[in-house]
Amino acid sequence: GRASCDFHVSAKMANLRSAASDVLRAATGASLKRIRVGGVVEHFNTPWHTAIASGRFEAAGLRVEWTDYPGGTGAMTRALREDDLDVAVLLTEGIVTDLHRGNPSKIVGTFVSTPLTWGVHTAGPSKWRDVSELSGATYAVSRMGSGSHLMAMVDAQQRGWSPADMKFKIVGDLQGARKALAEGKADAFMWEKFTTKHLVDSGEWRKVGEVPTPWPCFAIAATELSIQSSALELLTMMSVLEQEATELAASDSVCETVATLYGQQEEDIREWIGSMRWSCRPVVSHAVLTQVMSALVDARVLSATELLPPTALTAEICKDGIP
Repeated sequence: GRASCDFHVSAKMANLRSAASDVLRAATGASLKRIRVGGVVEHFNTPWHTAIASGRFEAAGLRVEWTDYPGGTGAMTRALREDDLDVAVLLTEGIVTDLHRGNPSKIVGTFVSTPLTWGVHTAGPSKWRDVSELSGATYAVSRMGSGSHLMAMVDAQQRGWSPADMKFKIVGDLQGARKALAEGKADAFMWEKFTTKHLVDSGEWRKVGEVPTPWPCFAIAATELSIQSSALELLTMMSVLEQEATELAASDSVCETVATLYGQQEEDIREWIGSMRWSCRPVVSHAVLTQVMSALVDARVLSATELLPPTALTAEICKDGIP
């Protein structure tokens, strides 16, 4: 099954990784700069894993240590606050929200420059047939402030429902959402549609709608501490990642690589890769950040009076532009 596939892949990756490290360490004899990076357990993050496994970061003098965060963006904003991570790959709307709440980090780049397609899911046997029927329903969310929470608010506002009337059940992660929907403790759950597709295919869940985020979906954020001490290394990290992602996207085996890593169907990955673009560059559009803030104000997540200028959300190493 999926879990054992994940285990074998991670074991294989770990072996590759340690072999690559031994070779490089022996060759360079230099101490590598450690960067602790976190991200979701999703196909988007493939270039990080392949770059680590191939020793690409180490060849550039970096020891990138990856940690999976099944709890998503809400769990990662907390990890940045608690100095458990130097860098997080997280949803743009999630980091923008938490930066307004005092998170001691800054956006250093754009990871994925295309929108994310959220699936709106209900339990397979439920009465719901379409997302338009979910007014007044209880939404499962991984955490308050997570993408599953913020996008439910944004979608409600766009449908003319009052975000103030929204009801939420905190479930931690995808497994928690499965339990909550099965037990009727929540009616709906929003999550990236390819990550949940196996649950829809099996009939456990029904997809009643799709909601695209109208902006580049994943940002790269770093703590102010790591920006002050390692700005050059962060730029090197993104440059290595961009090179890896470009080669990966162009390779004939990309669908097979991603499908194997994440236990997904190759045809689903083919559809996804056709609509997705990795950026991995120290560039973010200030106009987009303004658009994100405006949507979050409309959804009552932020108040108009507290909004920060885009320059207060981004690091100096991150330029304003089209990612």
